[in-house]
Amino acid sequence: MSNPPRESQSTTETESLAGVGEVAYLRVDRVTDIGAFLKWGRPKDLLLPFGEQRFRPDAGKRVLVMIYVDDQMRPVASMRLDRFLKDEAQGLKSGDRVDLTVADLTDLGAKVIVNHRFWGLLYQDDISRPLRRGDRTEGYVKRLREDGRLDVSLLPPGESRLDVVGEKVLAALTANEGFLPLGDKSPAPEIKARLGVSKNAFKQAIGRLYKQRRIVIAEEGIRLADD
Repeated sequence: MSNPPRESQSTTETESLAGVGEVAYLRVDRVTDIGAFLKWGRPKDLLLPFGEQRFRPDAGKRVLVMIYVDDQMRPVASMRLDRFLKDEAQGLKSGDRVDLTVADLTDLGAKVIVNHRFWGLLYQDDISRPLRRGDRTEGYVKRLREDGRLDVSLLPPGESRLDVVGEKVLAALTANEGFLPLGDKSPAPEIKARLGVSKNAFKQAIGRLYKQRRIVIAEEGIRLADD
């Protein structure tokens, strides 16, 4: 059995946004003999019962939980997310804008929660900025797989995606005196490190910018075109 994930104390603040039916990354205020109590932006702390814990959290740490109403009609929290989230998505299609919560970071990319209802996967090539467990952000459905599972992206699909990447390239050129030592043959990790985008997205974007006569493509890299 793998060790439980270490909870970071540094992440996007979510207490003021937490509500019933939502997944949130909440700070543990105290631990008592009935469970842990979490800060969730309300005067009364939220109970995380022992039976809903995957491991025993420490005060001051954060845990990723689903907020729901128990049999006594009380809002409580659960770390057992699989009870509430589905692998197969319903009512979504490619291109839809969605809300994402980062659950775990893996070698493939990020396991995310989509619209507080479904599991999704954000591949490494589609991560355009650093992410941490518990971060909440907007994204887009990239693909609904045959098994009903979701692949998502931080960038919009189609022409809109190329517009976003193109603006990143132009901004980087402007910040570097109009030149970047990047091109079609540049290693993907170097492009990702400089621009936060995949090599494929970069190549499509510079091709589009070249056709628009906004950049010049040379052997040593790309330059802003003269006005």
